[in-house]
Amino acid sequence: MRKLETAMCLGIILAIFMGSFSSFAKKLENLQHDVLRLHILANSDSEQDQSLKLKVRDKLLAESETLFQGCNSLDEMKQRAIEQKETIRLLAKSVLEENGCEQDVSVQLVQMDFDTRQYEEITMPAGCYDALRILIGKAEGHNWWCVMYPPLCLPVAEPEIYFDTGTAEILEQPQKYEVRFKCLELWEKLKQKSAETSSTFPENINP
Repeated sequence: MRKLETAMCLGIILAIFMGSFSSFAKKLENLQHDVLRLHILANSDSEQDQSLKLKVRDKLLAESETLFQGCNSLDEMKQRAIEQKETIRLLAKSVLEENGCEQDVSVQLVQMDFDTRQYEEITMPAGCYDALRILIGKAEGHNWWCVMYPPLCLPVAEPEIYFDTGTAEILEQPQKYEVRFKCLELWEKLKQKSAETSSTFPENINP
């Protein structure tokens, strides 16, 4: 009888945990779909190239209001980013030329995986996000990133303005969710490994 009661209690605890975990995973999934990140990669990790990267950053942030004026949604922001790719490239290129650098610049709008990253007081969980990428030269140096939409690149921006209370708390107090982050990362790795394993099996061949 005692074993049965113990098993029932463990089952209830597991059900509560799985329900909570599922809700947490859904919040992160929604977050990934609601964000456009800015990602600037330096040519190398040399002091000069890293300095140029930050100069490009400053120029783009200074021009961002003009570039994305009137964008009130993520879709509008992404569409404008596509339309302004050449303008953004030329702005970055002009910064390099003003500093005596002839490196090439390319601009991409992509979907890519990010590790957990911290920007100012905000921590963005690991996951797959849309990103506007500016690649300087060989793009082999450390990058700089922020969130373009919602405009969390701005020092005065507060997550509470753009996200629900639960999501804002995840961004501002990630230490409270450290165990869930690790569980989710492990779960994603297991799913990826399972998918890779499945893809190695040959297709059925009818005799």
